[in-house]
Formats: sequence, structure tokens, C-alpha cells
Amino acid sequence: MTADVRIAEVAALVGDPARANILAALMGGQALTAGELVHAAGVSPQTTSGHLGKLADGQLIACVKQGRHRYYRIATPRVAEMLEGIMAVIADSPPRHRPASKLDDAMRNARTCYDHVAGKLGVGMTDALCARGHLVLTDEGGEATDTGVTFLEELGVDLATARSRRRIFCRPCLDWTERRPHLGGTVGAVLAQRCFDLKWLQRMRDSRALLVTPAGRRGLNDAFGLSL
Repeated sequence: MTADVRIAEVAALVGDPARANILAALMGGQALTAGELVHAAGVSPQTTSGHLGKLADGQLIACVKQGRHRYYRIATPRVAEMLEGIMAVIADSPPRHRPASKLDDAMRNARTCYDHVAGKLGVGMTDALCARGHLVLTDEGGEATDTGVTFLEELGVDLATARSRRRIFCRPCLDWTERRPHLGGTVGAVLAQRCFDLKWLQRMRDSRALLVTPAGRRGLNDAFGLSL
């Protein structure tokens, strides 16, 4: 099969509105049941089941069985990167008129980009790490400096787990609302998880948007110098 045909097949999978809604819901980083994805897809349970099968066959999502339940998630970080790239392209396209909502503002302020933090908060954290010499980011990738490793470990970030994963350790991810990079890769993932563990961030129901808790405002100000 040629690359051109393969591109067309993947594009067709992503291009269906119901399947696009399913993928967008899974970009929150959590595994969801078919029942939860019915609401996101906006179609019947039977139709949603068919879409999930097509996405799984195309290796864009994976199904995880736990007891009697089945949970669906984005198959690989590479798929998440592709979807975030599409969002960046959309952001550069001519705007379509749509009334702004509170959810739009929440998504711009802080959201999950698969398994790391994006939006103004994600970019702000990344800028602070770079300004302090803790991170060095380039267009091709990035690395944590010695001071960065010390800072992250003192914050309780599990860098040992990050290094053990078969994934790029540290890389910039273009933020589609801020048009500047936030931190991706395994370092971005374990840093986001630490923020959840510390109760600095909470997920908004049925959304990728994140809420910064009072403890998070204090902690992010102390650790990153961010006033939220």
C-alpha cells in the first residue's frame, strides 16, 4: 500500500464528524467507555460502536478490557501528536463565526493535550522552565538540564518513569491556541501527572479543560512564578 493511500485512509477516519468528536474526547487523556463516548459522538450507541470499531481497526484508538467493561483510549502518543497538529492547522484557517463560550475561555486557559498540560498554563510553565535554564527546547526536541532535573525531582516529578518509556523524553508541542510551544514528551506527561497528584489541577466534566485549584494557584506561583 502506498503512502498516499494510507494518508487518505487515516484522513477519512479522522474526517467523519462523529469519529472526530470521539477522538477529541479521548484527547483529554482518559480512557472512556463506549457509553461515555456515545454522548461525545452525538450519534446512537449502535452507530458509535461501528465508529469505535473503525478507529480501532485503523489503529487510532485502543481498547482496554477491565472486568466486564471496555475502555477506549488514543492508541499512541504519535496519534495524539497528529491530532494536535490538525488542531494547529485549523487554528490558522479562516475563522468561522461561532459565539464564544465560557468553555472556549477555559480551554484556552488550561487543558490537557493528551497527557500533558496545554493552553496559557502549559505555555507559562514551559516558559518559566526555559527562562530559568531548566529546559532547552529546539524545533527538533529538547532536554532537561542538570538544574532542571534537580528542580523536577524536588517537585516530586517521576523522571525515572519518564526515561523508561518508549517515547521522546522531552519535546516542544505547538499550542494551537497560544501559537507557541508547551512541554510535551514523557517529561510533559509526568509533570502533568504530578500536578494532578498534588491536587493543583482538576478536570472539568466532559471536557479537556482544566481548573486550577486554590492549592494549585499557590503551588504554581511558588514553583513557576505564575500568578493565576
